[in-house]
Amino acid sequence: MITGIAHNAVTVRNMEESLRFYTEALGFKKAFEIRHPETGEPWIVYLGVAPGQFLELFYGGAVESPWRDALIGFNHFCFEVDDIFQTVERIRAAGCPIDVEPNQGVDLNWQAWITDPNGIRIELMKIDPESPQAKYGRQA
Repeated sequence: MITGIAHNAVTVRNMEESLRFYTEALGFKKAFEIRHPETGEPWIVYLGVAPGQFLELFYGGAVESPWRDALIGFNHFCFEVDDIFQTVERIRAAGCPIDVEPNQGVDLNWQAWITDPNGIRIELMKIDPESPQAKYGRQA
């Protein structure tokens, strides 16, 4: 049985820039690093998102791929936040642009959109207690 999301993984172009974005702008904590078992080179950096949930950042990304609405495969991350407006202001204060300002979606949840240094779209979501997501969570 699946009990949650253990991690999402991203291969990044620039680890320092990505770490700055995810730690300073989004507030994640660097949890640990793993070196490649064969070469001993830096391989993966784990960032703590929530208890037992991580974002894996892999070194070595080099492929440019602009995001498109019709792209098959990975689309975006969605991170739940406790205060959408405070979160957006923290990101803005870290010098990162906000792609879509906070707005309430048709599911009643508040959302805002940003893009990480690798071009990955990130949805920030404040769950409304009356949203279908919250109602399902109360049943699960």
